[in-house]
Amino acid sequence: MKKVLFVLLCLALVATPIFAQGTKEGRIIDEKHPLVLKMSHVFAPNEQLTKSLQIVADNIRTRTGGAIDIQHYPQSQLAVYKEGVEQVARGADFISVEDPSYIGDYVPNFNALVGPMLYHTFDEYQYLIQTDLVKGWLKELEEKHRIKVLALDFIFGFRNLKTNKVIVTPADLKGMKIRVPNSKLFIDTLNAMGAVSTPIGFAETLSAVQQGVVDGLEGTMDAYGTNGSAEVAKNMAMTQHFLGTCGAYINVDLFNSIPVKYQQIIQEEFTKGAAHMNSEITNNYEKTKAMLEAKGHKFNEVDSAAFAKTVEKVYTDMKGVTPGIYDILQAELAKMPK
Repeated sequence: MKKVLFVLLCLALVATPIFAQGTKEGRIIDEKHPLVLKMSHVFAPNEQLTKSLQIVADNIRTRTGGAIDIQHYPQSQLAVYKEGVEQVARGADFISVEDPSYIGDYVPNFNALVGPMLYHTFDEYQYLIQTDLVKGWLKELEEKHRIKVLALDFIFGFRNLKTNKVIVTPADLKGMKIRVPNSKLFIDTLNAMGAVSTPIGFAETLSAVQQGVVDGLEGTMDAYGTNGSAEVAKNMAMTQHFLGTCGAYINVDLFNSIPVKYQQIIQEEFTKGAAHMNSEITNNYEKTKAMLEAKGHKFNEVDSAAFAKTVEKVYTDMKGVTPGIYDILQAELAKMPK
């Protein structure tokens, strides 16, 4: 008898994780049984991405009568970067907001989509993500890796170099330690440009610049004016080496477990939130630059052609991408209506 009970207990313990994993499909989600989703990213509270995402979360909570409660955690309070996207892939009640290079860990072509020196305008990127080419990658991401993209165009501007030295050519950057996010695409790109890429969490970045651990960082005009980097780096070289953008990612099975009427609201608000952010970033660019110039900060143009030449190998060295991916993307951009 004891032996039988022991066997039954063991079977129950083995089965428990299976039953637990299946609870999402059958759970009730409504005003009395809210679904709490944690949304995480690295951006500071006063950066536009944080502001726009808070509007998204507030609107969704209001429109669903509290049935969908998105709790917003900026500035790396929860998992970010690769770890944040992994939470989504594993099925957590979690929304990860990250650069598309992090979903490039699952579908490598997304690395090329946000590759260096590819875009001149926001419109080019927004055109490209609506093409059948990119829609095919999104389908693969959903079907093979269970990651749904709610938006891919929370654009926060072109990324530039922020140091205390004037940088005009790749030779000026040689040997300088530049803080980058812990993304292979960022590391490879800044190394190719001539820098020594140094991945550091943003929470430690400003002190790292002050203490000489790194010689500078890279980022957008919005970040320069709001996250404190202007206090430690007084010059911005306008390399525009990346178009800074984030996607918002949620697990496919989690999303499908949400009542359709709430799914529609979630999708609508993330789409509207991206449009709102892009408008704010565009409208505030010159104002932010003028404010920084008034405080003594300097901005200089660079030899863009020389920098573009240095990063060509980043595309050819990308692992897992479609062969000739750079030319494929350029051909798609050439179809964009003028």
